[in-house]
Amino acid sequence: MAKTRCSWCGTDPIYVKYHDEQWGVPVYNDKELFAKLILDGAQAGLSWITILKKQENYYKAFDGLDPEIMATYGEDKIQELLQNPGIVRNKLKVRAAITNAQAYLKLVEEKGSFSNYLWSFVDGKPIVNARKSMADVPATSPESDALSKDLKKRGFKFVGSTIVYAFMQAVGMVNDHFVDCFRYEELR
Repeated sequence: MAKTRCSWCGTDPIYVKYHDEQWGVPVYNDKELFAKLILDGAQAGLSWITILKKQENYYKAFDGLDPEIMATYGEDKIQELLQNPGIVRNKLKVRAAITNAQAYLKLVEEKGSFSNYLWSFVDGKPIVNARKSMADVPATSPESDALSKDLKKRGFKFVGSTIVYAFMQAVGMVNDHFVDCFRYEELR
């Protein structure tokens, strides 16, 4: 018997694998959360499948998406990134990734943990919703509004509430798998 999945992932093998193995699984590792935030910001205005297909290139181009290395990038590295066809060559997004690495380091210095900071916006545990279709899924939430506002205040870029809500879904802060999806119960 075929597994029932959220309709948004379609049948593309890359998307199905992402849905089945990653999307909505709670992430608590600081650097993994940072990397996912950068990738979600890169996705702004594009389809997520575009970023999934370029994900490996992002890790190569941005030194493993390591914020400590990225925070030191100068103009030469920025120009190199803007010539890299393996990533989205949008100068605002490339510069934002570096700005976000710098903001991340300041935040971790202040708060001790990026993970604890992020998860505090959902009281440390996933919000479990009961979505039945795409029509039930909002673009934002009060939690994504609050997190977005705080990240922006701290200097982060490409962290509007819609991007932040997608990020929260991806890293399991919100369980928005449809109730008839096999992953919904597995992640509850």
